[in-house]
Amino acid sequence: MFLDFKPISKEDIETISSYFNLRSNKTCDSVFLDVFLWKDFYNVKFAIWDNKALLITMVIDGEDYCALPMCKDEHIKDAFNVLIDYFNNTLNKKLKVYLADEEGLNALNLDKALFDIIDVDDAKDYLYLAESLKTLSGKKLRKKKNHINAFLRENEGNFYYKTLCCQYRDTILDFLNRWREQKGDDAEEHLDGELQGINDILENCDALKVTMAGIFVNDRLEAFTIGSYNTVEKMAIIHIEKANPDIRGLYPFINQQFIINAFPDAYIVNREDDLGLEGLRKAKLSYEPIGYARKYRVIQL
Repeated sequence: MFLDFKPISKEDIETISSYFNLRSNKTCDSVFLDVFLWKDFYNVKFAIWDNKALLITMVIDGEDYCALPMCKDEHIKDAFNVLIDYFNNTLNKKLKVYLADEEGLNALNLDKALFDIIDVDDAKDYLYLAESLKTLSGKKLRKKKNHINAFLRENEGNFYYKTLCCQYRDTILDFLNRWREQKGDDAEEHLDGELQGINDILENCDALKVTMAGIFVNDRLEAFTIGSYNTVEKMAIIHIEKANPDIRGLYPFINQQFIINAFPDAYIVNREDDLGLEGLRKAKLSYEPIGYARKYRVIQL
């Protein structure tokens, strides 16, 4: 079977987006914006199979991988077999799935004699109750609330939350440049790829219908965030959250306000993975996750 894999362009956004949220999936990869954000960093390509499934391939450290098919549960086994055929007979390689979601694997029920399935702990997404992030109630989150109260006191009358749209592109890029400069040369390996992805989102903002917000302090953007909503899971996904680290309480404040204002119907919140970085892990654990969306590497034997 011939599959025409090609890079994602602006013209493809509407078509590709329609294949997301067709089945249960609690990972950040369950929404289109996450794929679009990293499309250049991971050399993402896509093909549509029989108008039933979106198939995605990528290159990680020089190795060819794919994602689990984006489709209804009833089509996932057939679509997965199409991917196996493509890897085996077109690429002449064993199939490798980079990060498979648990729900998708349950639907596939793969034979362990044919596939090695590896839990990738550093890639698990952190899940939280939306209500908990809104109210920050309880003893364990008191420190977060104290930081927010300090921000409110120290910046009284000089800040505001604002939903951002495409026309704020230059303002956002100015903030991101300032934020990146603060990071210096010790930034994480993926950071510049992430910033390029944000730039691509801003350039295609109108076609993506992206949800963005910021906190302005003294009329200058000092915090910025991007999110998506998974309607199947009633789940908000926070893809990007950047703030001026020198302003106490700004990170927890934008975290809280974005959920309150942008995702009022969300039941759970996915704040993505920690990349195996100790600082990120500590920050994500400090918000008291209720669980994880685990991800798995699948290797054809």
